[in-house]
Amino acid sequence: MEHNCAIINDKKAFRYRAAAIIVEEGSVLLARNDEDDYYYSVGGAVHMGETSEEAVKREVFEETGFNYEVDQLAVIHENFFIGSSGLKGVDFHELTLYYMMKPTGKREFTRQSTTESGAKETMHWVPIDELDKCKAYPTFMKEYLRSGHNGVEHIITDERI
Repeated sequence: MEHNCAIINDKKAFRYRAAAIIVEEGSVLLARNDEDDYYYSVGGAVHMGETSEEAVKREVFEETGFNYEVDQLAVIHENFFIGSSGLKGVDFHELTLYYMMKPTGKREFTRQSTTESGAKETMHWVPIDELDKCKAYPTFMKEYLRSGHNGVEHIITDERI
């Protein structure tokens, strides 16, 4: 079993993640699961001894069944939030490296993945123009995908309520 780069101590947690930004035909690929009421980025925990680029490729394959190639590192995201589902009430400090992935033209996924708590995950192509109408995390993604961007961006969000 691989060890995630994460520390959970009482009701505080830190985790290191790698996530993908996959855009095809004006839509972004997001995940949902049976436990939560929102969309989220495709990706997951970086394992000990694994680079973030290796992690994003592994996570995308686990969730979609396809081997996507990395185009470039796009965003370094520091996120503060309160957990949900199996980690409800945990105060998170999360560091995620978002990679822009090269488009493949694939839009149908038959792979079935699950969250760490065992909830069934499904992949969804959400039109970028309709991101305002749905609850999706990270919240910066809506604006990021609509604006021009050069190089790596550093984004900090605090979603604790």
